[in-house]
Amino acid sequence: MKTLSNFGALFIDTNTLVKDTTKITAEITAIGGFVPETILDNKALEQMVDTSDEWITSRTGIKERRILSDRSLATSDMAVFAIQNLLETAGLLADEIECLVLATSTPDHVLAPAASMVIDKAGLKNAWGFDLNAACSGFLYALSIGSSLIESGRHKKVLVVGADQMSAIVNYKERNTCILFGDGAGAVLLEPAEGDAGIKDHYFKTDGNGVNYLSVPAGGSLFPASQETLDQKKHYVFQDGRTVFKSAIKEMSNSCLEIMQRNDLASEDVQWLVPHQANLRIIKAVSHALDFPIEKVKINIQRYGNTTAATIPLCLWDYKDDFKPGDNVLLTAFGAGFTWGCSYLRWGKLRKK
Repeated sequence: MKTLSNFGALFIDTNTLVKDTTKITAEITAIGGFVPETILDNKALEQMVDTSDEWITSRTGIKERRILSDRSLATSDMAVFAIQNLLETAGLLADEIECLVLATSTPDHVLAPAASMVIDKAGLKNAWGFDLNAACSGFLYALSIGSSLIESGRHKKVLVVGADQMSAIVNYKERNTCILFGDGAGAVLLEPAEGDAGIKDHYFKTDGNGVNYLSVPAGGSLFPASQETLDQKKHYVFQDGRTVFKSAIKEMSNSCLEIMQRNDLASEDVQWLVPHQANLRIIKAVSHALDFPIEKVKINIQRYGNTTAATIPLCLWDYKDDFKPGDNVLLTAFGAGFTWGCSYLRWGKLRKK
């Protein structure tokens, strides 16, 4: 019969074990962007609908927006152009990318992910990918998913792209919506962070009742395309502007305050606010609610209008030289669904070619 001493070799001195408690954090290491060459300014819209440059500017802050006028191109192509810009700037090869999360509300097709076409066209031969639709909050939701893939250790290079061709679903005879939207794409690369940089926290919420106030009513499984839906112009963006305006201010402000509170951040601790570019009055109201001077808020709505999932990455692209290592940055958005939230990150160093 064996005695306990026979099993001595099975006992392990737990004091000799070293537990790896290092937490992987994702950080943005490269940024790319694309906007079409065609400019639709307010003067041109004056010839299309009953509006004026003064009316549009005073109510939205928008002076012009970019339109993808080449009808042989679509959302996937803009995403590809943004990715190519990112890879070129960062000195990376397409086959280094492992995953693509594409935020869009305007995929090329109802069936077949736009991400599949982006991967093919951009030559991301070692990547897998998928679309994510959370409307104007899409980029932030995608950023959360992408950062989770890095944090899990599963991937080391994940592309997060926001791209929308809003001109494809806007009725240019309806002045309250056609003045708002433009086309574009922005991309960021996520990699494991070095030091204290990286994406620190997310706060997201959803309210399905918002579908009644901002949506494209037809074209899905509830109201498939028909002669009736075409005649009723149900394939264009519908928006109850007043409700969306009030909700956006409230929820973007509250999301940022929630993030600041649980990360012990005062307004002076945050160097930059990058809000969704829906309306300049919304942006200023959120800035005021957070006690942020407008100089700390990144704004490019005057040039591009509302590009939906692309607004935040395009802001990061436009102003990337302003962000310094160690800067605390808040990203916030509100969109159809209703979807909204805030992401908090500490800026690191961008790759350079």
